[in-house]
Amino acid sequence: MIIDLHIHSKTCSDGNLSVKEIIKEAKTRKIELMSITDHDSIGCQKQAMSLAKKNGIHYISGIELNISFSHPNSNNDKSISLDLLGYQFDINNKALQKKLQQISKHRQERATKILKKLNTEFEKEGLKNLTKNDFLMIQNSADGVLGRPHIADYLIKKGIVKDRKEAFNKYLVKCDVPKFPLFINEASSLLRDAGGLVILAHPNDPYGTSLAKLTKSLHEQTTIIEESLLPYVDGIECWHSRNDEVTTDHYVTFSKKHGLIMTGGSDCHQKPIKMGSVQIPNYIFHQFIN
Repeated sequence: MIIDLHIHSKTCSDGNLSVKEIIKEAKTRKIELMSITDHDSIGCQKQAMSLAKKNGIHYISGIELNISFSHPNSNNDKSISLDLLGYQFDINNKALQKKLQQISKHRQERATKILKKLNTEFEKEGLKNLTKNDFLMIQNSADGVLGRPHIADYLIKKGIVKDRKEAFNKYLVKCDVPKFPLFINEASSLLRDAGGLVILAHPNDPYGTSLAKLTKSLHEQTTIIEESLLPYVDGIECWHSRNDEVTTDHYVTFSKKHGLIMTGGSDCHQKPIKMGSVQIPNYIFHQFIN
């Protein structure tokens, strides 16, 4: 059985395939249980559910919410970003929809401020400033919620950088602007009140938003979860495309100890297409489908 509960679309997020293309690819890859978990957006869920049903694929509603988190016992006073995956929530829940609209508006304002900072850097290098028309073109390139990856892709298109890695390393980290201030208690309540499950995404991702930013120690990570996160989550993403075997084993053991739901996924943005490539045990299917 092939399962993938962490996929991003071009339709509503920063992936490279539309929802229609993702479902077609999932069918080809014989995926039996899936979820599209776009960043801070549920705009494509109705379409995904319908297409998955037509193709005989079990589908559960999904989203990935970014939160700010600070641990009281950390040596680092600064907050870090963590990602929460939400599953099986009511896509018509009004409170969730309203909050996501607020986040989307903030993303637009954030992008404007990032572009202003970019222009300051470009002036130092003698590069031509980005204009209002450039901003409109970046907006149009984002079918869903606007984020830094869309700005990075535009800088590549303009020939300013060669790839996303260079865009972030050279400009977008330095020119960043704070994200919408969403915290664990509010995010958890939003998803649970909508009938959903709250899952801590990729807790030891070395290249992403994770507890690895606070500590590389798996034991210390799970201590942080016990001290500050456990009341707000229903499960852990134990299988992930950037996990090593030690990480997966550690989080499976931890999840079983605390009676937590276990999930997994490729975190596929379709470049390259790695949908369905993470080996996830069949019993995960039965946590969601009776």
